[in-house]
Amino acid sequence: MVHFRTDIGAVSPQATGSNDTYSKNLKTDVLIVGAGFGGIYLMHKLRQLGFQCKIYEAGKGLGGIWHWNCYPGARVDTQVPIYEYSLPEVWKDWTWSERYPGFAELRKYFEHVDQKLGIRKDVAFDTRVVGAQFDKPSAKWIVETEDGRTAKARYLLLATGFAAKRHFPGWPGLDRFKGEIHHSSFWPDAGVDVKDKRVAVIGTGSTGVQIAQETAKTAGSVTVFQRTPNLALPMQQKPLTREEQMDRKAQYPEIYKNRMTTFAGFQYDFIDKNTYDDTPEAREAFYEKCFENGGFEFWLANYKDLLFDAEANRAAYDFWAKKTRARISDPRKRDILAPVEPPHAFGTKRPSLEQNYYEMLDRAENDVVDIKKTPIVEVTETGLKTADGKHREFDVVALATGFDSVTGGMKNMGLKDVDGVPLSEKWKTGTWSYLGMTCAGFPNMFFLYGAQGPTAFSNGPSCVECQGDWIVDAMKKLRDEDIQYCDATREAEEGWRRRVTELSDKTLFPGTSSWYMGANVPGKPREQLNYAGGIPLYEQECREALDNGFRGFVTA
Repeated sequence: MVHFRTDIGAVSPQATGSNDTYSKNLKTDVLIVGAGFGGIYLMHKLRQLGFQCKIYEAGKGLGGIWHWNCYPGARVDTQVPIYEYSLPEVWKDWTWSERYPGFAELRKYFEHVDQKLGIRKDVAFDTRVVGAQFDKPSAKWIVETEDGRTAKARYLLLATGFAAKRHFPGWPGLDRFKGEIHHSSFWPDAGVDVKDKRVAVIGTGSTGVQIAQETAKTAGSVTVFQRTPNLALPMQQKPLTREEQMDRKAQYPEIYKNRMTTFAGFQYDFIDKNTYDDTPEAREAFYEKCFENGGFEFWLANYKDLLFDAEANRAAYDFWAKKTRARISDPRKRDILAPVEPPHAFGTKRPSLEQNYYEMLDRAENDVVDIKKTPIVEVTETGLKTADGKHREFDVVALATGFDSVTGGMKNMGLKDVDGVPLSEKWKTGTWSYLGMTCAGFPNMFFLYGAQGPTAFSNGPSCVECQGDWIVDAMKKLRDEDIQYCDATREAEEGWRRRVTELSDKTLFPGTSSWYMGANVPGKPREQLNYAGGIPLYEQECREALDNGFRGFVTA
């Protein structure tokens, strides 16, 4: 049996490096946790202002999620150049091979980023944070690592991302399976041989869709265990030439400026028209155009009432179902994968982008099991048992069971407030932050791409740059005004939580049990975890707090 990995820690017995970044008693101005899009951006911007910065990274390389993700078919669902840094020194001589790059090309991109920005020399890899608390007498964060090192820093910046803590199902026998079993984010770098093998894919988020459609090319059979249908959209993948990208570089500054003016930080936005303002014929033509363009256009460049009005939403769902059902010949599979009645409002769970998912599952050798009707009850040495008594045998099991998203990472790193109360305890009954970037009782600590920011409702790099610029500007202001201590107030947190809830309640999101609402992890509080007002409004509200003398903070 291949070792079944369940934890990000214990990667190596002792992290060692050739510079002071790995010091047993590191001292620095700024300690950043995480070397993905967010951590790298923060380091680059803060270095330019003269801050001394170090990064602690649990993995062995740069890239965050793209360091970990190497499962079959792993690729980004945002097209380039929207899914990259707006930094000219990075984009001016970089080109991609296709609109939606795969993980291998994204890893090369981060190597390019390192060559341009020189990040790696200040990163301690194989370094997992297991404890952190602000020490009032010294006005420093004391940060402990899994292998016993200690760091002291004036500022602690968390760039752990929204998918840092893996979610594993609680079925008995997970460790008993004698074939290969892997969580999608712990997929072996060397890959898994699925040729002519029986593969089970558990979960139908973007990861499950990608693994299923990719492994189906060579596997003997693929069986997808589906709890909820993925209302997946056509990716419309296309190759890109170096020439066409270089010719377009002159437009990049404008492209990056414009992406920050859209709701989700993409190159397109909802149109200024409601669904029933158009005739049925015009509406059908508009929907067709969105489908043809591919990507998230049918979700995020649709009519402006799509996520607010149930009747308008149903019209979009009916179109999606009609287009998708036409691609599935097996009537049983068709009703499971694309039911006539919507399982939830369209777009209130993140749609995935697919290339041939429905055609692959429609093949006779492949299958889909509705685990809402027949749940998995046990993992055996040779396969999976469902509640109807059926036992299916497999050689490879892919757990595409997702993450304790948005809040799980921060709750899982030993963070304590100034009074020693763990963040995991404070967030046990719900999530509190101020501006989706700070927490009361955690002075001089900022985080991005996490709880109560635009996070999961946005393009990652757009959100990172929006929040990263605010954090950098806040830190510069603290230094310029000689402020040693900056802590959000509990009242400001309460107000922000109300604001996040108020924006969400105007939409159809609360009506759907999704990871947006924390509903994918048993026992997790059901609440809106993301700011649903869009990036422009979010940026405006955060800037007002900063421009009004750190409104909502106690400073000293």
